[in-house]
Amino acid sequence: QVQLVESGGGSVQAGGSLRLSCAASYPFYCMGWFRQAPGKEREGVAIMYTSGKGTYYADSLKGRFTISQDNAKNTLYLQMNSLKPEDTAMYYCAADTYRCRSLVPTNFYYWGQGTQVTVSS
Repeated sequence: QVQLVESGGGSVQAGGSLRLSCAASYPFYCMGWFRQAPGKEREGVAIMYTSGKGTYYADSLKGRFTISQDNAKNTLYLQMNSLKPEDTAMYYCAADTYRCRSLVPTNFYYWGQGTQVTVSS
């Protein structure tokens, strides 16, 4: 059974950091992070080829967020620094088996349940 299990969310003050993890039950071709704030559409944060071929970030988040992986553990990470209240959202891990083209959520077939990140001012 394919599973993506996120962890590491929580509450933090503005300027703080969090590291999210996503444990996958399968070595996917592409994995990524998305987020959805209340009343807003789900948006892409960062994605990467698990082969190491490339990583892609939402332009607005470059420099503050870093996506990485541990292939031996089939685990994806998202290091989030200098967090802002507008980063408050449910963060989802997603994966796909054959494409890694863009940060569009509909390009990803497998999804985790999400982990909540709350940033207070």
